[in-house]
Formats: sequence, structure tokens, C-alpha cells
Amino acid sequence: MDILNKVRDYREEEARLKWEGTFADYLELVKERPEVAQTAHSRMYQMIKNAGVSKKGNGKSYDFFSKEIFGLQEAIERLVEEYFHPAAKRLDVRKRILLLMGPVSGGKSTIVTMLKRGLEQFTKTDEGAVYAIKGCPMHEDPLHLIPNHLREDFYDEYGIRIEGSLSPLNTMRLEQEYGGRIEDVIVERIFFSEDKRAGIGTFSPSDPKSQDIADLTGSIDFSTIAEFGSESDPRAYRFDGELNKANRGMMEFQEMLKCDEKFLWHLLSLTQEGNFKAGRFALISADEVILAHTNEAEYRAFISNQKNEALHSRIIVMPIPYNLRVSEEERIYEKMIRESDMAHVHIAPHALRVAAIFTILTRLKESKKNGIDLVKKMRLYDGETVEGFNQGDVTEMKNEFHDEGMSGIDPRYVINRISSTIIQKDVPSVNALDVLRSLKDGLGAHPSITDEEKEKYLNYIAVARREYDEIAKKEVQKAFVYSYEESAKTLMDNYLDNVEAFCNKNKLTDPLTGEEMQPDEKLMRSIEEQIGISENAKKAFREEILIRISAYARKGKRFDYNSHDRLREAIQKKLFADLKDVVKITTSSKTPDEQQLKKINEVVARLIDEYGYNSISANELLRYVGSLLNR
Repeated sequence: MDILNKVRDYREEEARLKWEGTFADYLELVKERPEVAQTAHSRMYQMIKNAGVSKKGNGKSYDFFSKEIFGLQEAIERLVEEYFHPAAKRLDVRKRILLLMGPVSGGKSTIVTMLKRGLEQFTKTDEGAVYAIKGCPMHEDPLHLIPNHLREDFYDEYGIRIEGSLSPLNTMRLEQEYGGRIEDVIVERIFFSEDKRAGIGTFSPSDPKSQDIADLTGSIDFSTIAEFGSESDPRAYRFDGELNKANRGMMEFQEMLKCDEKFLWHLLSLTQEGNFKAGRFALISADEVILAHTNEAEYRAFISNQKNEALHSRIIVMPIPYNLRVSEEERIYEKMIRESDMAHVHIAPHALRVAAIFTILTRLKESKKNGIDLVKKMRLYDGETVEGFNQGDVTEMKNEFHDEGMSGIDPRYVINRISSTIIQKDVPSVNALDVLRSLKDGLGAHPSITDEEKEKYLNYIAVARREYDEIAKKEVQKAFVYSYEESAKTLMDNYLDNVEAFCNKNKLTDPLTGEEMQPDEKLMRSIEEQIGISENAKKAFREEILIRISAYARKGKRFDYNSHDRLREAIQKKLFADLKDVVKITTSSKTPDEQQLKKINEVVARLIDEYGYNSISANELLRYVGSLLNR
């Protein structure tokens, strides 16, 4: 019954957070905690900022988004720093509609959903507390009760600017219920909830012939006209449109640019002046973040229509492209699988990585920079080291195309194909080759892929397969080397001794005979060639290793096997090259002898215990690598 206890605790916590008092009490609260009177934009920015901000590379990473949004650090940083931050400071940016534009399944809806859920939780904290006039269907800001002629005095005393006018309904209530005494008006704490239509509104376009503008601005309650005598009586009006209910929070326009024009006209005055027209009343003030999302094709069609010029100038477009980092794409798939009914299926290591490699290749554009192909570009984008290129080259490549990442294969397609693989294979294990095969088979049925793109994408699947071949060989190489770390360490120490002697122009002493000898060039080159270090580049590479050793020594650290990624890779490849024949014989033998069988069982056990395979995927990997080595 633990869940029922938690429900009860939650209910009790909500009851504890409730607050009610007069406007006079509320002013005391404002004096003590001015943040309760902040604007909708400011509240949203504080919500994001309070979740935590960390330094990542040359930019910032916002913890608010980091658990759900992967690979969009730059887009998120731009969203926060170019929209929410200046809007929170009451700069003109807040008078704009925020339009997230990007390809399908790129994260736009996830960002909006996170902001909505985040606001619901944030209003339950002290920093995000919201107070409103009790009984107001629009959750109106109590400070609207302060008359216009006293607002300068209020600013001098409290340091808070008041924007907006008291709504027609509360103007009437102030006179009739409180006799004009604003200090007696009852104020209550409210909590945003999309389900309860408080502080969060959502509007989705439907058939323009049947959709009514009342969905946005509310409508007359004809059953009360006889009672109140007039359609212009505020009590005869239902302030229940999405713009009314989103006051103080955020308003989401789903597929905004598909809306009929009459629905968008209301946004002109709402964005610029902070008010909108409803029924036969004066303009109604509203303080809300207007957030919309659309795809690039819809947006291009929208701006090409001159009739939309006025609204276009009131929109800030934030491109939300696809992720372009392989490691982050893997995390997207892991999250989608975790949230599905496939979580029980064993997905072999690197299966998702290979799918991610293919997907990222479809999103990248060929660089005009010399020596850069798509695979190198993909690796650089993912933070890997590629000889001859640095971070400056990465920045230059990112600036080369403004629309990179706005097209390509979407994550849902990959997950759909993995699902198809699981169902068709009907075993509790899926490997990288299964995934690649399924991705390839599904291309013909993808609705938006042209024949030209299909041919290009088939080449990318072949590239992803070659990448997997290297990964698979490396995986088996690690598992096959008995006492792998010790063997690697011995080989590396030997290499470093030779490098040090070479760079310092010294000789080495043979540990057995005590004779002096020249550095072993053959050994050094056999290791360096594994990672493509050319004859011309060997000296620079060796000197760089020596500098790294010195830097570690200065900091009191020991340079070890894991201190240099590329050297570690070279050592691994060298060890595997030396053992290739053993691996080939053991994995390809149809009737292995007892010793070979023992070796295979050891390798399978190591793959299961240390590398995340199960018995099915480990044996499939060994068979595949055996076939690769026998080609």
C-alpha cells in the first residue's frame, strides 16, 4: 500500500502549501518576497536556471533539460540565452511569440512538455509561487488592483513594475463585493495545472469551418443573459478560452501556422500590448509566454505569404535541429526503449551505436573543407580526436551550413525498425547486424525518402556496417587477450621506453645482456601504424606523448594505460594483430578441440561478465568476427 501512502502525503503537502489572505496580507508577502510578483517569462527563466547550469565545452548545459533532451545543447542554450533570459529582464523579446521550428521527432514537443510539467512543479515551490485574486477564472495578478495613478508610488516603495489593467469581471466584483476597498480583496495561492486548466493553455488547430474563436477568448453564457440583462455584463461571459486560462503561465500553440488567420490576429495585440479582445469588453490584460512549434516547410510557406507580415515580425524563430552526435543519439534510443514495452529485450552492445552512426550520417552535409569526409566529420562532432583537425575546425564546420540537422532520418524510424526486428526475430536478443538489416529493409517503405536519398542512405548503411566491423573486432580483441590489462601495460611500457630514448637521442640497455642498443624503430612503428600515424608524423606523435607524460609528472600523477586514448587504441590493435591467427582458428573451427573450446568459453564468459553481452549475442559476435577474419 506504499503508493496510497505517497498519494496521501502528496495530498497533505498540497494542503500545506495553500495560502489565503487579503490583498493587504499579500502586499506584506510581496515586500518580504518580491519574486512572487514576477512576470510569466521571468518565472519560466528562474525555473530553468534554478534546476542548475553547468559548463560544457565552450557553452552552458541546462540541467532542467538534460535528462530528456540529448544532443541539443547549442539549441537549448540559444533558446534560454536569446529568449527566456532577456524576456525575464522585460526586454522587448518578451513581446514576441516563441516559435520552435524543426524536423519531425526532433524534440520540439518534448521541450514544450518539459516546460509545462516543470511549471506545474515550480509553482509548488517558494521561488515559483503564484498568487491570484480568489474566484477569478483568469487567475488575475492581484497587483492589477492598484489604480494606475498610484503605480509610480508603488514602484518607488516596492521596486516592482505593474503592467496590465484589472479585468472587467474583477472591476465589477471590486465594486459590488468589496465596496471598492482593494485591501479587503481575497487573494489565494494557485498551482498551475494543464489538466485543471490553470496557468497552462493548449490550442490545437482543427477544421476552420467548425472551430470557434471562443476556444481562444471565451464566450457568452446565454443562459445567464436573462438574469444579468445584458451580453456586455462580465458575469454573463465565460472567461474560459485558452488565452484566459493560460494567463500568468504559458500558452502552447500546436502547429500554429496551420491555424486559420482569425485565430492568429488575437496574438498581434497579445504579444505587443499584453492584451486581447474578448466579447463586448475593453481589452483584457494577459501575461503569458506564447510558445508554438512547427516544421520548416510550414514556416517557409507562412513567411512567403505577405498577409502574415505583421505576425511574422512578432515571432522569434528558434531552430530545433536533429541531434548530430552519435553518443547522444544512442541515449535518445535508450530512453525511447526504456519507455517502451521492449525494455525486457536484450539489445547487444553497439547495436544502438551502429544505428546512431547511420542516422547521424543521413543528417550531416558534406563539408567543403579539405580532408574531411562524413565519417571524420561525424567523429569530430562527437568529440573524438581526428588527426590534423582541432576544435576550431569543428566550429568552422558547424558554421558552414545553417540548416544542417534539419533533415535526415528521425529517431522514431529507428525505434520502429528495432521493434520490427524484435517481433520478426522472436528471440530475446537483438544485435547490430539485425538492426542494420531492419533499417535497410524499411527504407523502401519510408514515405518521405526519394529514390536518390534511398541510394545515398544504403551507402550510409554500408559505412555503418564497416564501422561495426571495426568495433566488433576490437571487442573480441579485448576479450581474447588473456590478462589483457597486463599484456597491454607491458607492451605500452616497452613502447614508452623506446619513445623516451628516441626523443632524447639516448640508447636503451638490454635488461638481459646489459648491452646498449638503439630504440626499436620496428616496434614503435608497428604500434603507431595501427592508428594511421604516418612516417612523417611519427616524430610529432612521440614528442606529444612525452609532453603528456611530463605534464602528468608535474601534477604528481602517473601516466598509465588509460592516459592517452589514441595510444591505448594503438596498443589494443597491435595486441589483436598479434593474436589474429589464434582468434581466427578458434572462432571458425567447426569441431574445436578441448583447448579451443575452453578458450571460446572463456571469451564468452568475459563478454558476458565485462562487456554487457548475453550468451546469444556473445556467440553471434564471435561467429561474425571469425567470418570477418577469414575473408
